[in-house]
Amino acid sequence: MDQTLKRYRESIDNIDAALVFMLAERFKVTQAVGEYKATHDLPPADPGREERQIARLRQLAVDANLDPDFTEKFLRFIIDEVIRHHERLREG
Repeated sequence: MDQTLKRYRESIDNIDAALVFMLAERFKVTQAVGEYKATHDLPPADPGREERQIARLRQLAVDANLDPDFTEKFLRFIIDEVIRHHERLREG
């Protein structure tokens, strides 16, 4: 295999691993938030915060030369999953 391509792929593999561990850590924290919300009878979603976060991360994406639409779709996917977890905690 071409050594340059091999190095690129190794970097991609490292970045992918970091993303997985970062998502795992994020979900640990959001799980704790969900438990807190459930025990304090708070709603599972906070649309105002979600919109502020999306706006903030869209700007970060622009600053990083990353497509802000892609960033928003990615974040919305994560937020929706977190809300599903929070709703399950309230039910159970």
